[in-house]
Amino acid sequence: MKSYERFAMLLVALSIIASTLNQPVMQKAAAQSAVASSAKAREATPELRQQTFEIVWRTIKEKHFDPKFNGVDWDKVHDVYAPRVARVTSDKEFYELLQEMLGELHQSHFVVLPPDVVSNNKTDTKEAQETSVGVEVRIIGDEAVIWRVISGSTGERAGLRPGFVLKKIDDETIEQISAQAQKRKESSDAIRASLTGEIEERFLGKPGSYVRLVYFDENGKSREATIKRDKLPGEMSPNIGDFPSLYTEFETKRLTDGIGYLRFNFFLPILNQRIRAAVRSMSDAPGIIIDLRGNPGGFDGVGQGLAGLLVDKQTSLGTSRSRQGYENYVVYPQKNPYAGPVVILVDCMSGSASESFSGGMQAIGRAVVVGEKSSGGDLDASIDTLPTGALLLYAYADFVTPNGVSLEGRGVIPDIEVKLTRASLLSHTDPQLEAAINYIRKQTGQRK
Repeated sequence: MKSYERFAMLLVALSIIASTLNQPVMQKAAAQSAVASSAKAREATPELRQQTFEIVWRTIKEKHFDPKFNGVDWDKVHDVYAPRVARVTSDKEFYELLQEMLGELHQSHFVVLPPDVVSNNKTDTKEAQETSVGVEVRIIGDEAVIWRVISGSTGERAGLRPGFVLKKIDDETIEQISAQAQKRKESSDAIRASLTGEIEERFLGKPGSYVRLVYFDENGKSREATIKRDKLPGEMSPNIGDFPSLYTEFETKRLTDGIGYLRFNFFLPILNQRIRAAVRSMSDAPGIIIDLRGNPGGFDGVGQGLAGLLVDKQTSLGTSRSRQGYENYVVYPQKNPYAGPVVILVDCMSGSASESFSGGMQAIGRAVVVGEKSSGGDLDASIDTLPTGALLLYAYADFVTPNGVSLEGRGVIPDIEVKLTRASLLSHTDPQLEAAINYIRKQTGQRK
C-alpha cells in the first residue's frame, strides 16, 4: 500500500471514530457502515465515475474551509479534470486521477480511498501494523537514517542500530523510493515526511515474512540482513466500529534529576486514564517532558484533557475555523494541576492533534517546544462515502493557535531547534531530549 493511503487510512479511522463519539446514533450507524458498503463495490461504469467525480469536486467547492481554495482556481480544476475522467479506462486510473486533482490544493487531509484499499485494510491493517521489524527512520540530509529501533524487535536482534544508513529495501534502492516521493505536488517538508512513510511502510507485512535490507553500519561498511517480520512488543488498541485496532505505544518514566517523561504514539481516548495517572505521578517532578516525536495525531480532545492537567485556569488551545463559524478548543483546568516547567518534543512526523496540542501550549506560554519543525498537517476533516463505495476524506476546518497562527503547511516552529545528526545517533545520544532536560535544569536552577 502507498504510504499516503496508509496514513489516510489512519486519518479516516480516527475521523470516523470521532464522528461516532460525537454524532447521533443514526449518524453513527451510517459512519460504521461506510467501510462495509465500500467493500462490496465493483468496477464502476463510466457514468458512475463521472457522477463520483462531480460529487468529489462539488464537495470541495461547497465545504472547503477556504473559499479561495488555497489560491487554486477550483472551477478551472473542474474544466481540466472532467475531460480526463471521461477518458479513463479503469477504476485504478480513475482514483489516481481523483487524488491528483485533490493534490492541486497542496493541503493535508484531502484523500480518496478506493474501495479495495478500504476493504483490504479492514482485514489486514491490524496484522500489518502489528507485525514489523521495529525500525523507524528519519531523512537526514539526503540519507535515510535509522532513528529508532524498538527494544525487543527483530530489527534489534538483527543488529540494526540508530545511525545506520539504509541503502536498499528488498529490490528497491532508497534513491528509487525517493524519486517516487519527489513526483508528488508537495512541499519539501511534506515530501520528506512522505518519503519517511514510504520507507517505514516497507518494514510492515504479514507475520513470518521477511524483508531484505542493505545498509551502512557505524564504520561505513556495507552490510546486508534478511529480517523476519514479527509482532512488536507494544499493544493494540481495541477495535472501534468496522475499523481495526492501532499499534499503540505508551511510555512513562523518570529521567535524570527526577524529571518526568511521557511518550505515546497516538492521541487515543483509551490512553486518557494512563496519561492522567502518569502526570499525577509526576507532581513532585522539577519538570515534565512530553515526547510527541513520530506521533501523527488522533483526537484533539485527548490533548485538551492533557492540557487540563497542566494549566491553572480555563483557556483555549486554539480555534477551528470553518465556513459555518468557529469552535474553540477549550481547556478546563483539573484539580491540583502540575505547575512546573513543561517541554514538548516534536519532529517532522508530529502531525494533526500533536500540532494542535504543542502549538496551542506554546502559544499560551505553558510549554516550550524543542526539536524540529512539525509536519504542518493540521486540519479538521470529515468523511463521505462515494457512489462507487470509495471514501472521500476532506478538510472542512482550519486550526489556528490562540495567537492566530494557522499550522497547516507551516507546522509548529520549535522554541529551541535541535536537529538530528547521524553522529549523535551513532553515539547513542539524543540531543533533542538533552536540550529539553537542560532547559528544565536552567528553569529550576539545577546544574548538569
